[in-house]
Amino acid sequence: MGWMEERAAQRAGPQALWPDARSVISLGMSYAPGHDPLALADVPDRGRISVYAQGQDYHDIVKKALKALARWMVEQAPSALKVFVDTAPVMEKPLGQQAGLGWQGKHTNLVSRAHGSWLFLGAIYTTLDLEADAPGEDRCGRCTACQTACPTNAFPAPYTLDARRCISYLTIEHKGPIPHEFRRAMGNRIYGCDDCLAVCPWNKFASAAAANRAFAPRAELVAPRLADLLALDDAGFRQVFSGSPIKRIGRDRMVRNAAIAAGNSGDAALRPVLMRLLDDASDVVRDAAGWALAQLSGAA
Repeated sequence: MGWMEERAAQRAGPQALWPDARSVISLGMSYAPGHDPLALADVPDRGRISVYAQGQDYHDIVKKALKALARWMVEQAPSALKVFVDTAPVMEKPLGQQAGLGWQGKHTNLVSRAHGSWLFLGAIYTTLDLEADAPGEDRCGRCTACQTACPTNAFPAPYTLDARRCISYLTIEHKGPIPHEFRRAMGNRIYGCDDCLAVCPWNKFASAAAANRAFAPRAELVAPRLADLLALDDAGFRQVFSGSPIKRIGRDRMVRNAAIAAGNSGDAALRPVLMRLLDDASDVVRDAAGWALAQLSGAA
């Protein structure tokens, strides 16, 4: 959140980041799932990982494709350019709407008529003067499915997200203890949350066949056992999540999240591994383990 605030001026427009930019090419890559992202909601001993993180790291896959396109562009029309995939203060979603990829929906993510809410976005800034495409037209209408699906009421208004209440922010970016008011609502979500995306009616047009095969889910990330996650040390975490975007949060945040999910599970069999975490080196892990044990004691 601090990084976003510090870079706000560079988000004002492409030329605020790179004064030489004359055009932006926005691109999307589908990661539409072949399974119901909400299917694990009633399987409390398993952790729910956001669809986008169940396969290979999208940064690597999308950037590789962008660089290949950039090389072709330079061969066709020599120019300077820069490629971005979620690694710089680039407003990918508004740019994607301006380029006609779709529109920024009420859940604040880009929605495509062809790919629903399941698109990774990238951008190429170039010094070429290119003719602009027609912008995407908002087709959310009166639908409020994404707003009502949010378990933490993170949408104060349509098209507005309070990231401080968003489970994706809390489980991925937030480094400290999870605020108590959101712990029960997290359920068994241990990395991200797909609820607002998954309920979008436009997903009926999305096809897993159109998704990049690199984003096909790895078996061990589809429905990981909470008991296994709670037992991870640093080396084990790196081994399990190698090549995944999940690796960036580190072992402590993952075990913190899994402990919260364990507290919500009602599964007393998780008490022994949680007890061991009361002596963990990480403050956030100890805090989450203590909370989880209190919840399980209450359930018992």
